[in-house]
Amino acid sequence: MRSVVSRARAALSGLTTRGRSFLSAGVASGICAVVLGRQDLLRIAVLLLVLPLACVYMLTRAHYRIGLTRTTTPARVSVGAPMRVRLELQNLASMRTRVLLAEDRVPPALGAPPRFVLDRMPGGQRAAVTYSLTAAMRGRYPIGPLRLRVTDPFGMCELTRSFTGNDHVTVVPRLYPLVPLTAGGTWGGAGDSLARAAAVSGEDDIATREYREGDDLRRVHWRSTAKRGELMVRREEQPRQMRATVVLDTRARAHRGEGPSSSFEWAVSAAASVAVHFAEEKHGIRLLLDGRPANWSNPHSGEASGELLERLAMVQTGGDEALDDAIGVLHRAGGDGLIIAVLGEIDESTALRLGELGLAGRAGIAVLLNTPEWSAGAVRGSAQNRQRVAGLLREGGWAVVEAGPEQSIADLWSGAAGTAAAAGAEVHAPRVPAGGAHPTASASTNGHVNGSGGSGDGFGRLLA
Repeated sequence: MRSVVSRARAALSGLTTRGRSFLSAGVASGICAVVLGRQDLLRIAVLLLVLPLACVYMLTRAHYRIGLTRTTTPARVSVGAPMRVRLELQNLASMRTRVLLAEDRVPPALGAPPRFVLDRMPGGQRAAVTYSLTAAMRGRYPIGPLRLRVTDPFGMCELTRSFTGNDHVTVVPRLYPLVPLTAGGTWGGAGDSLARAAAVSGEDDIATREYREGDDLRRVHWRSTAKRGELMVRREEQPRQMRATVVLDTRARAHRGEGPSSSFEWAVSAAASVAVHFAEEKHGIRLLLDGRPANWSNPHSGEASGELLERLAMVQTGGDEALDDAIGVLHRAGGDGLIIAVLGEIDESTALRLGELGLAGRAGIAVLLNTPEWSAGAVRGSAQNRQRVAGLLREGGWAVVEAGPEQSIADLWSGAAGTAAAAGAEVHAPRVPAGGAHPTASASTNGHVNGSGGSGDGFGRLLA
């Protein structure tokens, strides 16, 4: 009884404007019929009252069981790229459905909610609908739940039912194809002989070392043992792994603009393009957004790009300490290989800390954003400050490129690659930064350029 009453109340609450108008007209006609004593007017009042109530009863008695399968292709899409959503509905009951009005809920960032009409479905029949969405902002968005509206033939009553489940789609930053750097690479990893080239001239060139307790006797190199007079074993050379660290400046005060056209979204897209570019070239990638530990990606897993994009899809601006903490991670770590830093507005102290990395041989490429161009009004002294910090970074051994909102990320990277290559051509000449006694790139980096020595820091020196 309670279920019938609750369904009746729900149906009455679903009366349309037409249904409420009929009920109001029926009540008014009934009152007039009683006051004036007119039987014909009373019959009209009964008709006006019965019609919407009968429609409510019909919808209350109708029990629909509908199954839904939603498929989103692709499940991960970049900003501005279309995605297709397919809805497959099945009438699980034996009763024929009425015409259904469907609406799939989506966030405003994905566009207007799609609405469509489903024709009558006999029992067991399926119906499929496909629509497209385009995301204007990166993030992780829910799609659904699907809402179905059913009405009576006269339009007196309308009931809405929603499915409970929904799906999610990840919108990653827009990616741009980048040209390979021509200045060389860095090597990192582990093994007994990371920097030794493969021997090609005979067994005498095989890398060996002294025997250690626990070594497999099958690794003993008897010719070297006879020459040295002590037991020698072959080194186990392990594959060298190239590495690159991408640093993203996530400080809120370091960026300008709002929404998709902000400098922060440009920076996120640039960091994503660089990270995916190196991941596809089988580099181990580490993404630093703040001081929290970040593991190196596995370049051979096939999921490195996806994991990086998932993190960048959800990144948001943070506090002022985020960049300082990330630089602290770089100072504490050794052998980081190539470093690419995408920076907003930084002060001289931050530029000096980054320059210390260059003096230690761990510099790389700095993308310095001209953030005032993303804002409506110019910021006094911003150009002079940007020139000062750019000079400090260059003195510290960084290859610096400046970026504006109208500049393409692909063109910017081509310029950065050219700057790195030009710096590599000058690496033979020792350089001393202004006012300092710390040499940066020197002739000792030649071995790194040839890929024949070092711990993986040579690329930073090469890009001085």
